[in-house]
Amino acid sequence: MSRTVPDMETGRGKGTGIGARSVAIAVTDGMLHFELGIAYEVFGSDLTHLVDPWYDVALCGPGPIRAGRFLLEPDSGLDRLPYADTVIVPGWADVDQAPSAELVDAVRAAHEAGARVASLCTGAFVLAAAGLLDGRRATTHWAHTDVLAARHPGVEVDPDVLYVDNGSDNGRVLTSAGKAASMDLCLHLVRLDHGSAIASTVARRLVVPPHRAGGQAQFVTAPVPAQDDHPLADLFPWAIERLDRPLTVEDLARRANMSSRHLGRHFRAVTGTTPLQWLLTQRIRRAQELLEATGDSVDAIAEAVGMGTATTLRRHFNRTIGVPPDAYRRTFRNSRSSAG
Repeated sequence: MSRTVPDMETGRGKGTGIGARSVAIAVTDGMLHFELGIAYEVFGSDLTHLVDPWYDVALCGPGPIRAGRFLLEPDSGLDRLPYADTVIVPGWADVDQAPSAELVDAVRAAHEAGARVASLCTGAFVLAAAGLLDGRRATTHWAHTDVLAARHPGVEVDPDVLYVDNGSDNGRVLTSAGKAASMDLCLHLVRLDHGSAIASTVARRLVVPPHRAGGQAQFVTAPVPAQDDHPLADLFPWAIERLDRPLTVEDLARRANMSSRHLGRHFRAVTGTTPLQWLLTQRIRRAQELLEATGDSVDAIAEAVGMGTATTLRRHFNRTIGVPPDAYRRTFRNSRSSAG
């Protein structure tokens, strides 16, 4: 499944001249196969026609291991991790279960030996257990950021970004949010190692956006709850159908037939945020959809989502998503052009 791994006695990056050529993907039972597949697709595919040598990749774990419904036979044990230039820790399926001490110790040893360590999705829980995130910014899947912060108070958890590259630490510890953000982080590593042109070529091959900045917000934030047995169940679709109007908290309270104060308590309980912040999130989400699917001007979209002016939309969009509306639209247009 893999090609070669640097010799354990000679150290990392043997004779390559590339600072991060050897990649070890740390695997144990309970890993998420999607994130594992992303890492192997990016680093394990034979792309020597782009860069020669490309990466040498090995699955390292106490095999055989089970990832979802797949049974995998690792190439090497976890004791190989300290000899890799880059160690990738895929998502951890059950965040309520502590990762194995063997895995945690191996990841810590790799970092102490000088390896660059990156986690994908809930793999951040492994890095946190190893103490690698103490005093650092980090992220993980938005559904688990509160758990990560509560379990590891020494970690500065940022729930609203795609990935975090601790650049002040030479990027030696990196974390990504969930699923698709794992691809963003892997491409970011390729960009660091081989430059933007090569990373964009890899992205085109995979038919994904060539670059999404790490500071860009995770795309699913404060969603409408799926359950329909709460006091605001009828209010949410009513408000979403009227996003082009200047809705106020009083408008929402009147529709819900409750006081503004009572409405605020229900909103906090159901969505974890305030009515106005929820409205803003829904307006931004609608703006994202229109930027992706239409050629409407930013002024027209601002009016359609109740922001009034392009200036107001740009200010809120940039603060929430991390990129201006025009840059967001270009990303998706470039992605579609690459797919064509």
